[in-house]
Amino acid sequence: MLQPAQNQSSSAQLPSGATSVTQTDETIKRIEAGSSRSSLSASTVMVDEKIEETAGADNLEELEKKDTRVSIHSPAAFPDGGQQAWLCTFGAFCCLFCSFGWINAIGIFQGYYQQNQLKEYSPSTVSWISSLETFCMFGGGAVVGKFYDAYGPRYILLLGTFLHIFGIMMASISTEFYQFALSQGICSAIGASMIFYGAMSSVSTWFYKKRAFALGITASGSSLGGVIFPIMVRRLIVLVGFGWSMRITAFLMLFMMVFANLTVRSRLPPKGMTPWVLQEFVSPFKEPPYFFMVVGGFLFFFGMFLPFNYLPVYAQRNGMSVDLSNYLVSILNAASIFGRIIPGYIGDKVGRFNMMVLITYASGILVFALWIPGTGNTPTIIFAALYGFTTGAFVSLIPALTAQISDIRQIGVRNGAMFAVVSIAALTGNPIGGALVSKYNGGYMGLQIFAGSTIMAGSTAFLAARWALSGGKLKVKV
Repeated sequence: MLQPAQNQSSSAQLPSGATSVTQTDETIKRIEAGSSRSSLSASTVMVDEKIEETAGADNLEELEKKDTRVSIHSPAAFPDGGQQAWLCTFGAFCCLFCSFGWINAIGIFQGYYQQNQLKEYSPSTVSWISSLETFCMFGGGAVVGKFYDAYGPRYILLLGTFLHIFGIMMASISTEFYQFALSQGICSAIGASMIFYGAMSSVSTWFYKKRAFALGITASGSSLGGVIFPIMVRRLIVLVGFGWSMRITAFLMLFMMVFANLTVRSRLPPKGMTPWVLQEFVSPFKEPPYFFMVVGGFLFFFGMFLPFNYLPVYAQRNGMSVDLSNYLVSILNAASIFGRIIPGYIGDKVGRFNMMVLITYASGILVFALWIPGTGNTPTIIFAALYGFTTGAFVSLIPALTAQISDIRQIGVRNGAMFAVVSIAALTGNPIGGALVSKYNGGYMGLQIFAGSTIMAGSTAFLAARWALSGGKLKVKV
């Protein structure tokens, strides 16, 4: 049976440049020794070469036409850097400075409105303005995400810039509760929602391995805004009054949004509008990691914003001066700048879900171990700084987690669906906290326990998401 293969090797006409296995000295020795395995391999190689010789003329043209390019949706296609990618990142930084940074400054308005324009209303009623603001910003995610996937960020950012600036301008001339609710709570917040989602989704298209780090830089814009806006508004109110302080703030945002509109671009081409199908928004929730992640975000948001909103008035009740208490929101947001960037960088190395579980549990522990027992100035300031760091990490990691378990072509819808659910907690969390303060005759123990409990429950849901994604393995990067 070896002889036919040897005959073939001696008589076959090989293509130019081809070398038969049977022409090597080593193989010839094996054939002579009677190695049937080598003979079979030689015969197979020769048969394959004869088939290729026969079909070569027909297949060569097809092979040359075969598309060997990497898909733009493949992980290998993400540049993870470059001029356009980083310009987009810093433009998105400006977007979050103006949108989420403004939301982070809601604590200054809660106290100011209670003492001035809306002093006849209860804390729970006044808190509906900030709750509406947070709800509209996050609740618009499903709709904004759908339009983002279809058309990209350009028109979303333009319309969002107009609505956000217009709403703040209208708030500057408001005097009644419904006027603040419509201008600051709804109009401005819808614009901020468009700016926020357009920016975060665009950055995700440029980065893969460094995604959490890039999103951390982007999200740090919201922290810087949360530092600057409370100090800026409070100082300007003293110098030029409430109306002009709001208008000056709006002009600053307009300047930054001009830069953002020129630099924020998606790497992916617009795919055009597709029909609105409910299943498109519901189907992600059938995936256990996504489902538990959304549940975790919902529960965490229930308690997360309560210290942002009530920490200044809580500190004043416990003897802190008004001037120092007004800096607490800025301290909290200043610490969150580092919380946005550092955990995101580490998360890219050790696993983003791993880091999320760690920092969310740390947030809950801080509420129970530091905020509740600590009533003096020093523990309150320390709590503000540490809590700002841990919650800052949550804000930068949550979109990175969504992108990690999603098709990048559906990042807008999946981010939007997640934040739409989370927005319900953002809407109701502050009024519940205000109602608990009223129930306990101005005491904050009920609010603090509620905040800590919901944060810990959310942390456990993130742990479940990590467990579902890793298959129950502990020592893995997830």
